Amino acid sequence: MGSSRAGEGGQLLNSQVPENKQQARRVAALVHHAQRLARRRWRQLVWLSGDAQQCRTLGQALWQAHSWHAPLWVGDGHLSPSKARTRLGAEHQLVVLDTHGSGFDPEALGALAGTLTAGGLLVLLTPQPWGATPDPDYARFADHPWRWPDLSCHYLARLARQLQGSFQVVRWRIDQSLHLPHLPSPIVDDTGTADSDCLTADQAYAVRQLVGLKRRRPLVITADRGRGKSAALGIACARLLTNKAQRVVLTAPRLSAVASVFERVATLCPDGRRVAPGHFVLAQGSELVFLPPDLLTEQINAQQQGGDGSYLMVDEAAAIPAALLGQWLAAFPRIAFATTVHGYEGSGRGFALRFRATLDRLTPQWKALTLNAPIRWRSGDPLEALVNQLLLLKAPLPSVQTEDSVVATKVIDRAWLAQQDALLEKLFGLLVQSHYRTSPNDLRQLLDGPGTQLRLMAQAGEPQAVLVTREEGGFEAALAEEVARGERRPQGHLLAQSLATHAGSREALTARWRRVVRIATHPERRRQGLGQALLHEDMAAARQQGVALYGATFGAEASLLSFWLALGFRPVRLGISRETSTGEFAVMVAKALNAEGETVLADLSERFQAALPVLLAFELKALPAAVLVLLLGQLPNTPLSDREWQDIKDVATAHRDPVLARPALQALARQASRRTLTEPQQQAHQRLAAWAFQNSSLADAHNDALKALRLAANSLIEVK
Repeated sequence: MGSSRAGEGGQLLNSQVPENKQQARRVAALVHHAQRLARRRWRQLVWLSGDAQQCRTLGQALWQAHSWHAPLWVGDGHLSPSKARTRLGAEHQLVVLDTHGSGFDPEALGALAGTLTAGGLLVLLTPQPWGATPDPDYARFADHPWRWPDLSCHYLARLARQLQGSFQVVRWRIDQSLHLPHLPSPIVDDTGTADSDCLTADQAYAVRQLVGLKRRRPLVITADRGRGKSAALGIACARLLTNKAQRVVLTAPRLSAVASVFERVATLCPDGRRVAPGHFVLAQGSELVFLPPDLLTEQINAQQQGGDGSYLMVDEAAAIPAALLGQWLAAFPRIAFATTVHGYEGSGRGFALRFRATLDRLTPQWKALTLNAPIRWRSGDPLEALVNQLLLLKAPLPSVQTEDSVVATKVIDRAWLAQQDALLEKLFGLLVQSHYRTSPNDLRQLLDGPGTQLRLMAQAGEPQAVLVTREEGGFEAALAEEVARGERRPQGHLLAQSLATHAGSREALTARWRRVVRIATHPERRRQGLGQALLHEDMAAARQQGVALYGATFGAEASLLSFWLALGFRPVRLGISRETSTGEFAVMVAKALNAEGETVLADLSERFQAALPVLLAFELKALPAAVLVLLLGQLPNTPLSDREWQDIKDVATAHRDPVLARPALQALARQASRRTLTEPQQQAHQRLAAWAFQNSSLADAHNDALKALRLAANSLIEVK
């Protein structure tokens, strides 16, 4: 077969026409079915199963039987399924997803479905039977010492069962006849608009809101895929640059994600020119400039971006760390955030929950709107409904239960759960709303990941909280030695391997761990102790099963860190660079469950405490002060000496240079971390700690900074 790149002659090279005339007639019938779909502006999935070579031969025949727009072949030596996301924003009328060689990639299916245009077919080639055994794609999460052929395959079995029972699938087994489902009458869309540049009424409304952005009133646009979100950004940018703005800054996780924005601006502004891949200049000199998130943040910090009159458009905002979004929100008076609700750059639902508090605090008059009408296809599209069902892209949030009765938690059998569609959807819905990076791959990991366990708390059949854990460690001493020396890197065991590699602890790998992968509580039942109850019961069970340590890793955000510290967990490692997925420093915490765990934890804690002050002065200078003061409370409790106390008073109430009393001020910051402080004292504590450990200035002018530091020290004297 030939190249998989779209549009190269519209055919696959060296293809073979099937000798069986009956199969040829079936190919012709399928092309005719696609033409019927095109009249309705719908798309559909074709499940072609059987022998690998026969499936590929029929796929080739279908490829050549019609003049498809930009056909694409994925798998079997062509475009890798792992690169399917690079096609986001492209348009194809035929996509063949061949799973025979590399296996099935859930994210590839979701991403490719979003590129398929009206009248298009997504042809899924699978073995027959499918779902009876794992496939090679399972190797991605086969943690040591597991081999992928030995894993369960509840996820694939669920997919096969749903495809077999769906009325929205074209089923074609090599050894059986072609099943073409009945197409119902199309849904009439009343989405017309008087705006000649827009294709739907809600797209036109979004453009008007973008062009009319108000100061300190951000706009948040959410949409399912195929609703014209990026096109709306492009139309709005063209109009702003033509009539209002001299410059519009555009950002997204990568330049390719906003290719359609630049294409739309170029179409609407033919006198302009693209002087660089991320830079378009109109004839009158106004410009659209793309800046990647890290460079944008760097320029904001250097005061080279933002300020009065500036505009910022953020596309696929769910994939960008919330911490960065907050910085941009403060820098740009006119800003819009657009994101896919159920996409593959991040979950828009989780993004809204995570970012809403920041919006409410900084810009309480922010506005939200949703694009509902599809553009690439018409409402009622069979493919969109099917992919949502298969990948649980619209997993519902369970009904909240308010009963006061105590509900025991229970471990869920995953083979049973895979058969309970309604419960699985609700459980996954809880996980989606709790984390903005939940992906279709997470569902497969949930059902088939080795060492993965689900503990559920439900009332009246409605999940109210869920805990997902994974077993780690238990390595042989020789292998642990090789890992600690950097000579081996077995798959998985995130927490245990990290502590061995970065902290040098061999015992962290030989001991058995249980790591929290995800804990989610219904948003209306948070702060009711459900998460704590799940953790307490699971730790008790783990202790009985001989697990030595219980741990978690997460972005170092103050409220989240406080939650774990309150449960008796101790920090054992802090990442020295920000995580790309959260914009936060990763922190690892642990709790011992037996004597072996106590020994390992004592060593890890000692290593962490010794390294923290030095890291704060160099690699962790950007660690938020609210997190810093929490970690200081984990250092050894050493009372202030009389000499330190005198140094502190000399700074706070006299004229002693604080730099010359830094050790005493560090001791004061550590001591204050163990005391109950008023809100003003908490602010003073954070300022003092940031100066003492990170050399963070309290003001631009030297005298102002000195005065602020003396006031901060003075307010904390009483907590000696």
